[in-house]
Amino acid sequence: MAIRKISQLVRAAEITEGAGVTVHRTIGTPALRNLDPFLMLDHFGSNDPDEYIAGFPSHPHRGFITFTYMLDGHMQHQDSMGNRGDLRSGGAQWMKAASGVIHSEMPQQTDGLMRGFQLWINLPAAEKMSDPAYQEFSPQAIPEIVDGAVRVRLLSGRYAGQRGVIDDPNTDMHYLDVALEAGAEFVLPLAGGYAAFVYVYAGSAGSDGGDLPQHSLAVLGEGDEIRVAAGPDGARFICVAGKPIGEEVVQYGPFVMNTRAEIELAFREYQSGQLVKKKAAMTGS
Repeated sequence: MAIRKISQLVRAAEITEGAGVTVHRTIGTPALRNLDPFLMLDHFGSNDPDEYIAGFPSHPHRGFITFTYMLDGHMQHQDSMGNRGDLRSGGAQWMKAASGVIHSEMPQQTDGLMRGFQLWINLPAAEKMSDPAYQEFSPQAIPEIVDGAVRVRLLSGRYAGQRGVIDDPNTDMHYLDVALEAGAEFVLPLAGGYAAFVYVYAGSAGSDGGDLPQHSLAVLGEGDEIRVAAGPDGARFICVAGKPIGEEVVQYGPFVMNTRAEIELAFREYQSGQLVKKKAAMTGS
């Protein structure tokens, strides 16, 4: 087996989003504009309500998927399609914005830890103006595999003979939340041709090619196996992979299309109240 080596290490940049929420961003920064098919990765986390209570008021999206995973806290989702979601600790939300969605994500607690991730996943040109869709999954719906000092929550993809709850047919996305005790090792077989990264959000780890400190993202090169070992204090990280789409990416703010003309059209339609095309269907458990 050829182990995937670290090809780039990206330290998270602090970015202010929504109504003033500070996030740690790795993908979607000058250091790493995108990692096809992934467009942006934000890690948000605070135990100070003043830093998160204003949340992410209504804002638009077109041309991609938002995938939100809550580690701690309680977030309410509402959108222009009529969907209402209640995302709690350990739960996940998959929203295919596609032709257009306006939504909000607002904290529903006034104290305590609020922590999680949002990943943007590109859509191919043929699906950018397709109907939107929304799925939400409770913590209990997500498979958890424990093998000694290794614990894995399998949100998407395949691991240890099991499948995650979320299926992205365009990218075959794998998304795993991994907890390792000190010195333990995580191994994921992965076919060649997939873009892959590891983001460490607690403790420290190492992979072939170097150390992985907290709040850092490692882009992994080619190979057919991912190996990550925990440092002396253990490690928590997400391991994500997907098939590249291989198309031109033109992004401006909340819109991701293939041409500048399509971006300009999205802005005009948003300003004129015509962005939203179709009501989404909500599924999940």
